[in-house]
Amino acid sequence: MTRPPEKTPTAPAPLADPAWVQRVAAEAGRGAGGVPVELLGGFLAVLVDAATTGRRPEKAELDAVGLNGRRAAEMGVSAGNAVQLYLSAAWRLWRELPTVTRFPDSATTATAAEAVMRAVDRAVASLAEGYTAARRDMMRSEETLRRELIEDLLRGDADIGALVERAEPFGMDMAQPHQVALAAPSGRLADAEAALSSLERAVVQGIGDRDVLVATKDGSIVVVAPATPPTGRQRGLGELMHADLRRAPRGGPWRVTVGRPYPGSYGIARSYEEAREALGMAERLRLEMPVVRAEDLLIYRVLLRDQPAITDLVHAVVSPLSRARGGAGPLLATLDAYFATGCVVTETARTLHLSVRAVTYRLERVAELTGYDPTDPAQRFTVHAAALGARLLGWPQRDLPAPSTPD
Repeated sequence: MTRPPEKTPTAPAPLADPAWVQRVAAEAGRGAGGVPVELLGGFLAVLVDAATTGRRPEKAELDAVGLNGRRAAEMGVSAGNAVQLYLSAAWRLWRELPTVTRFPDSATTATAAEAVMRAVDRAVASLAEGYTAARRDMMRSEETLRRELIEDLLRGDADIGALVERAEPFGMDMAQPHQVALAAPSGRLADAEAALSSLERAVVQGIGDRDVLVATKDGSIVVVAPATPPTGRQRGLGELMHADLRRAPRGGPWRVTVGRPYPGSYGIARSYEEAREALGMAERLRLEMPVVRAEDLLIYRVLLRDQPAITDLVHAVVSPLSRARGGAGPLLATLDAYFATGCVVTETARTLHLSVRAVTYRLERVAELTGYDPTDPAQRFTVHAAALGARLLGWPQRDLPAPSTPD
């Protein structure tokens, strides 16, 4: 299918690169908010040629406009201002063109106008295409830099001076306290990736458009944010994240763990390790809390620091519960609920959906089997510590390590 012949105006062409074209370009640049006029390139010459000869822009000319679109993006010119520059230049040139060259009749004028509008349409499309391609490349590059920065921040072993310099473009003040939060989906890594953009918007809006970094790592979403203690009007980082993730179509139920805030680049790595340790500990303890703070698990960290000692405690105090009918599981669950409710038998019964008499019987059975009475204030701490140790060691679902022997 052949293209119909182009209509050619009969008006004479104006002088090459006249002063008025330069003036039009300067006025267009000012009208577009001070956009550099060099971004127009040879666009005005193309329009003049289209108006006076009817020639359509060639591929090389449109490619040059696309390159100017890329330059505009790299210079930080907004897409709207770049397009405004081209449109402003087009209507200003067309307004002054009749004073430079005369069209013999209205038909020639209409043909010239159509040729100019077609040229503007193709040029603006090429400009936008080049601008979009540059922005896409810049975003990919920025995302790569962001991921590398987060990796180095979480690892904590990068050069501090270089790290501070790399963090500056992202608005991060490394001298201020930051905290790290992890959000782990119940499903696949793809669920974390799908929730990433929505969560980032929620965190930025919730704590302010400041130094917030969000990425995925090891199947979880990692958020590095400035320390913002919750107030009456502002939720903490963990609650803010969980509130948004609850609306995610996939991945739930989500678990969010938050490390404590620390200053400096090493502080971010330390907060991350706390959040990661809290995530693993919450899974081992089968905690039902959707948001877990590192400080809430300090007692468990203390217990785990001396695993041989806690193993001995579990062997000595609660391992005899395995002799109960039904095994140690129901009695340990009763102890957990009893201590969680402040050692109130009626609340324990309500939590376990048992009668008060059944709970009382179980507590008495614990005392009989172990020799430690959980209702006795003098012995309560020992039983509680042993019950916590059993949860940390996964007993009775897993076998206990052998008790330590004296040298």
